[in-house]
Amino acid sequence: PPVLVGIAGLALWEFGVRAGGVKSFILPAPSGIALTLAGSFPRIAAATLTTLEAVLLGLVLGVAAGVLAAVLVSLAKRLSAPLMTAAVVLSCAPIIALAPIFNAWFGVTGLMSKAGVAAVMVFFPVFVNSTQGLLLMRPLHRELMESLSASSGQTLRLVRIPEALPSFFDGLRVAATVSVIGVLVAEYFGGPATALGVLIANEAALSHFELTWAGVVMASALGLTLYGAVVLLERVCVPWKRAA
Repeated sequence: PPVLVGIAGLALWEFGVRAGGVKSFILPAPSGIALTLAGSFPRIAAATLTTLEAVLLGLVLGVAAGVLAAVLVSLAKRLSAPLMTAAVVLSCAPIIALAPIFNAWFGVTGLMSKAGVAAVMVFFPVFVNSTQGLLLMRPLHRELMESLSASSGQTLRLVRIPEALPSFFDGLRVAATVSVIGVLVAEYFGGPATALGVLIANEAALSHFELTWAGVVMASALGLTLYGAVVLLERVCVPWKRAA
């Protein structure tokens, strides 16, 4: 059904543009975007790979920080309020304000300036979902581990982390998509000439709208690919959730 709905949407888009005589600078037809994407694929693919480096680095940094903060909260609940407050403050920071700041810190063309923005966006959903999962320990499991004189580390490793994995992957799915958005927005404020966000911004300024839309299509494909990779990883790491 999703494929059929997508095909129907593209067909309506194509028909509406052609029947209504819509100019390409307002909305190009899907056929024109596809032809431009095919003709400029090597250039767009190279730009996508450049952006992907920043996305993956931002994901790694944001996930590591979010999981570490969640573990600290689960082991010392007194840290919950200050860490949650810091997470909310970070999540409320606008991307368009963070991007110039990170560019000033790490350089306009630096990889870290883009990855840093993505890491900030990734941190919040990973931290919140991981914390929720780590704190949802069933009383029966807690009593069992206490009766076996298990240490906090053993309880964390054997009970809390396995129970928290479904919540963690819920946050990771969100993080995978917002990381792409964060990097692209950061690239609008400057970046390597081969970056996807820079390509989209430059081609839009030059009124090459079909090429601009082709870049948008690749950005969407990148986000969908990362989302699908997280779903596959979840099926491998949390098989009991799928069975349930």
